Amino acid sequence: MNSISSILLLLLTVFFTSSIEARVHHLKWDVKYEYKSPDCFSKLSITINGLSPGPTITATRGDTVVVEVFNGLLTENTAIHWHGIRQLGTPWSDGTEGVTQCPIQPGETFVYRFVVDREGTYMYHAHYGMQRSAGLHGMIRVLVPEGTREPFTYDGERTLVINDWWHKSTFEQATGLASSKFTWIGEPQSLLINGRGRYNCSMAGPMDVCNTTSPECSPASFVLVPGKTYRLRIASVASLSAFNLELEGHNLTIVEADGHYVRPVVVKNLNVYSGETYSVIIKADQDPSRNYWVGLNVVSRKPGTQTGTAILNYYPNHPLARPPTAPPAGPMWNDVEYRFNQSRSIVSHPEYVEPPPRTSDRLIILLNTQNKIDGYTKWAVNNVSFTLPLTPYLVAIKQGLRHVFSQKPAPETYDLKTYDIHNVSHNPNATTSNSIYRMDFGSTVDVVLQNANTLNPNNSETHPWHLHGHDFWVMGYGMGKFDPEVDPKSYNLVDPIQKNTVAVHPYGWTALRFVANNPGVWAFHCHVEAHFFMGMGVVFEEGVEKLGKLPTSIMGCGESKHR
Repeated sequence: MNSISSILLLLLTVFFTSSIEARVHHLKWDVKYEYKSPDCFSKLSITINGLSPGPTITATRGDTVVVEVFNGLLTENTAIHWHGIRQLGTPWSDGTEGVTQCPIQPGETFVYRFVVDREGTYMYHAHYGMQRSAGLHGMIRVLVPEGTREPFTYDGERTLVINDWWHKSTFEQATGLASSKFTWIGEPQSLLINGRGRYNCSMAGPMDVCNTTSPECSPASFVLVPGKTYRLRIASVASLSAFNLELEGHNLTIVEADGHYVRPVVVKNLNVYSGETYSVIIKADQDPSRNYWVGLNVVSRKPGTQTGTAILNYYPNHPLARPPTAPPAGPMWNDVEYRFNQSRSIVSHPEYVEPPPRTSDRLIILLNTQNKIDGYTKWAVNNVSFTLPLTPYLVAIKQGLRHVFSQKPAPETYDLKTYDIHNVSHNPNATTSNSIYRMDFGSTVDVVLQNANTLNPNNSETHPWHLHGHDFWVMGYGMGKFDPEVDPKSYNLVDPIQKNTVAVHPYGWTALRFVANNPGVWAFHCHVEAHFFMGMGVVFEEGVEKLGKLPTSIMGCGESKHR
């Protein structure tokens, strides 16, 4: 069966198997700034209907979700990405400004419409500038149809949206990053669990408003009935931090990652990188006379932020009764081997394995580096720092506007033989471009992400990369420099997990494989907000010619306003 037939069969299967019970969920969102105190410190936050995190979307596999978004930000454009939703047949609803749509201008309304085609845990967040770190994000729960069996059981479920939080506005952050006098965003002031944290108000300035008695910053509390089993859905919408999550005294059994069932893995604590989602199973089997901490700690960067906390409330104890112990400190922040091994332990559940193609048609090796361009600090991929065009790629390609972005082929690899990934580059200068990768429709593509040293000696960072429009098979991880002659021989062809976001560890590489069978234009980028803002991303195009007429609602900027 060819790839076109495969995708049509998938769409028909989703339609016919869910048509009897499929629903259409109509949501109406007002996006605007409001003063919020999620960590007791009052600042402007972006809210949805007054909430940050925004409302959780709950739907059943096969349902259609329609979200009417009104941009009430007054002076800012916006766009919302439905992270992990593949947008089969609706690439214009991916919500990626400059790639799949023009941004939503202040005072305008944009309607997103898409099918949630697979059960699992997902998220949504802003995909314009750095608005995700201002609070525009939330969780998506896609349930299995009634009567469908999952490979685990539980009595109830809870949701955890985790993120890092700054007191500077995103305008201040972006200005510092884009300035010739480069100013890094710094470590976050707080870590939030379900939009709640705790800042030390004694460190606030005399003109700041910080109130530790505000009910907005009372800790999140998760009620557990002793003896019951619970599913915890976890989504990291972090802008910078890699997290380690620990539930004091309780083991976590990993059962789902990015919407795919996992061969169960029992861990004491879970590493969660920005853009990842997980489900874990916990048992309320500890001493019921007390409550327990939920501890959130930064890993992979030297922490400059205190542990984020919430409370596991053993009913009928008071939901905010403080546990008698100190919050979990987590593992050593720089224990790369521990995090690397946990990543490798996550593979597909044996009953839900979808084997990858055994070979690929194309290999793209992407070197992630920190660079300089005319004195400005940037991130680059294969020595190219990515910039978005004024006309969205989807519109430009469909309408034949070849002049609005570079037609020069994007680089497939870097100087493998001579580049030293363990030291500061002797020539850190790079270039900017908005060129893209054009894929043969239906082809199988291997992408290897290679990490390297930054502009600081003895420093390599963790980069979580997210692919829009697809799930990919995680074929393997490695430390050091990827060898295309040797390392593919160790790829997992038996039960690799499928994901949409994956970590590249310091001085390491990660290999993934996907089939280019979803017509559209899809961003692939580091999910660290500042890194993508500074150029760490690429764009893939496949089969746009197979799409029908594009909605006029995604147009109106650049050259598209003239069509």
